[in-house]
Amino acid sequence: MSNLLANLNNEQMQAVTLPPQHALILAGAGSGKTRVLTTRIAWLIQTGQVDPSGLLAVTFTNKAAKEMLARLSAMLPVSPRGMWIGTFHGLCNRLLRAHYRDAGLPQLFQILDSGDQLAAIKRLLKTLNIDDEKYPPRDLQHFINGQKDAGNRPAAVEAWDDHTRQRVMLYTEYEAQCQREGVVDFAELLLRSYELLERNEPLRRHYQRRFRHILVDEFQDTNRLQYRWLKLLADDGREGGAALFCVGDDDQSIYRFRGAEVGNMRDFEREFRVANVIRLEQNYRSGGNILDAANAIIRYNANRLGKNLWTDQGAGEPVRVFEAFSDGDEARWIVEEIQSLVRDGASRGEIALLYRSNAQSRVLEHQLFSAGIPYRVYGGLRFFERQEIKHALAYLRLIANADDDTAFARVVNFPARGIGARSLESLQDAARTFNTSLYATVPHLSGKPGTVLAQFVRLVETLRAETAPLPLPELVDHVLHGSGLRDHYLAEKEGRERLENLDELLNAAANFVAESDADVETLKQPHALLADFLAHASLEAGDHQAEQGAEAVQLMTVHSAKGLEFNAVFLSGLEEGLFPHENSILETEGLEEERRLMYVAVTRARERLYITCAQSRMLHGQTRYHPRSRFLEEIPAGLLKWLTPPKPRASASTSGSSGYSSSGYRANAAPPNRPELGGLRIGQGVSHARFGQGVIVAAEGSGSDARVQVNFGPAGIKWLLLGVAKLDPI
Repeated sequence: MSNLLANLNNEQMQAVTLPPQHALILAGAGSGKTRVLTTRIAWLIQTGQVDPSGLLAVTFTNKAAKEMLARLSAMLPVSPRGMWIGTFHGLCNRLLRAHYRDAGLPQLFQILDSGDQLAAIKRLLKTLNIDDEKYPPRDLQHFINGQKDAGNRPAAVEAWDDHTRQRVMLYTEYEAQCQREGVVDFAELLLRSYELLERNEPLRRHYQRRFRHILVDEFQDTNRLQYRWLKLLADDGREGGAALFCVGDDDQSIYRFRGAEVGNMRDFEREFRVANVIRLEQNYRSGGNILDAANAIIRYNANRLGKNLWTDQGAGEPVRVFEAFSDGDEARWIVEEIQSLVRDGASRGEIALLYRSNAQSRVLEHQLFSAGIPYRVYGGLRFFERQEIKHALAYLRLIANADDDTAFARVVNFPARGIGARSLESLQDAARTFNTSLYATVPHLSGKPGTVLAQFVRLVETLRAETAPLPLPELVDHVLHGSGLRDHYLAEKEGRERLENLDELLNAAANFVAESDADVETLKQPHALLADFLAHASLEAGDHQAEQGAEAVQLMTVHSAKGLEFNAVFLSGLEEGLFPHENSILETEGLEEERRLMYVAVTRARERLYITCAQSRMLHGQTRYHPRSRFLEEIPAGLLKWLTPPKPRASASTSGSSGYSSSGYRANAAPPNRPELGGLRIGQGVSHARFGQGVIVAAEGSGSDARVQVNFGPAGIKWLLLGVAKLDPI
């Protein structure tokens, strides 16, 4: 027993050995929460307070559940395999399998993953002859899952307009289809499990008596239905019910977009009258300066449960800050610093590059590729492998070479234009007969297949003609609009990130032109540099990502980095509008979630933390100017080591121009003047008669052409000419 509790600090010991009462454990980053949770389970079993079958432990990922089981196997003399330890979905599946008749399910019901569910919705729309442009399948999927996560069946959904009423009808039809086919989606697992326990009192009482201790990991990430499910099993906190032991960190709640409700922590404390609130504040990961920076940032959030991370490992290294002229310079400097760290003995696998948005990875990948540094994109795809980028490049390839059958097959029906599998089979058969490319075979087809395919060919020929005289960035932009790709992703509920990636493709084209050594005559040719740009994209998309198991620099979004740690962390793009994201600046809850995201990013670093920003950044194919992030300004100056002088904002004319080298400023780099804003400034609040209050997030042009980009919150983000729009400072 003494070995079980060895090396626990006072707060960890207090949490592990609590009597069977409700408890809220506020576990800060790097404070050993997994150890506390698993040791608590082992302690309860070894002291005879609970039988292994009388314990329920909930985690959020299969990986975390496996790690918990592995640790318990080493701690306990009995195998934990039969214990109820797993994810919400896994435990609900287990419950429904055991009581499938009561749940109204066939014994061998199947589970639809996200892709299967989307396919089922598409099939439903086709069966009902519903216009999938008006009711996009992915939007309908998001609507259905959102209603289920809120605990709403179709009859409970409030519908005040025709569009919502139609979506409710489709939700009803989808449920009927799933029931006929004996399948459930992920959201259904939890909702049906909750409904089963709620309506079946004998079954509910059975599990309430069985599970005397319920332990929950990452409690800050639970949604409302998950919390209601836990309350049901714990008999709503009534005397004699199970003891709820909830471990979480409200400062690391970063999944609001998935339905996570950080307010569950306060509700639990109030509704269950929790007397045991224990704060795990001692950090075993990071140096003191890094922790002080994280504490300083998160202190600006209101309504926190409150804690302050500390370490006995000393102050460690200061937080290093580098401000570049442009995003290209920022990426080059990061790569040079990585090379320096590796030369000094650092492991590439212990170096991470974090960014707020996936689109930021392209310029970093380009510099890593150019320097020959192996890298791996964690939890995502490399830039040129992403679906929307491959679609866009396929259209560009058809403009450059109409006989490219791979490109043709990829986008002939994307976005959807009524070209089915049968039409494509007819085209492929004819192509083999005539020994021609798919594109060249289209005129040989008759009937409906020939008609719809001819419309696609005319679209490509129109794009080819219209883009012939355009510079490469404008050519790419025109194709993104003319092909329907932009409109398609605009209509998607979760298409914002894909649109950001398409914008980054424009930046890639602009940078490619800036770095090209083509002469003036070459640039005047139709589709100038298009073939070279496509070759460049293919090379960068080639097999240069590190092999599995090979030592490589890690690239990832901050969301993907949660739960990970590295010796050296580079946090790039610390500018207003980027981090915090422009969509969150006007919304209090959104801004606080962004600050929690920053807190997560900072606490990933063990030894070295680099924060970088750029005075100008290529966005949407044009240079934008943003001030430094407020999060950087919230860190006390004494914790920072500026690697460049912290001076007033300056900007480069293009992101391709180099303002810094490894030794500092380039002698001939002279930043141009900022755009004149008529007394206004980026980051300032303004009021507009039509759009209401907003914040200036970018600016460009001068004189009568000066314009600003303003985030008006509910009214959206607008570009306004200063000479026309009347903006009042607030």
